[in-house]
Amino acid sequence: MSRYVDEVLVPGERVVHLGRTSLWSVWHLLLFGLLLLPAFGLGLILWAVAYVRIRSTELAVTTKRLIVKHGFIRRHTMEININKVESIQVEQSLTGRMLNFGTLVIAGTGSSHAPLAGIADPLGFRRAFVEAQDAAPTNQT
Repeated sequence: MSRYVDEVLVPGERVVHLGRTSLWSVWHLLLFGLLLLPAFGLGLILWAVAYVRIRSTELAVTTKRLIVKHGFIRRHTMEININKVESIQVEQSLTGRMLNFGTLVIAGTGSSHAPLAGIADPLGFRRAFVEAQDAAPTNQT
């Protein structure tokens, strides 16, 4: 099964950075899954839900845009041209700073804020995005 990001790339576009969801964002499912494992395998269902959440989320910075995809059966995507992003903020709690995960809040021109929770290494993702944005040619229209 190929990645969504690879399927939507246009000619001349390449992936600069791939982000991922942190395991800490599904810690509650993993813990309760472990506790409920003896209860008729109910824990396996929670582990399966955590696995699907992790595997069905794709984050990528390309040379032309920011691509986010959530969902396995029901898909939700967000694609913003790299030059149309006004700001990318990182929100981290104390636990998030210690365990290196957080929420990215992306603000594009003319659109509302798009929060992406539970992202592993959010500062690295933001750094890769800013580098790609600096390297991207600006559209003079």
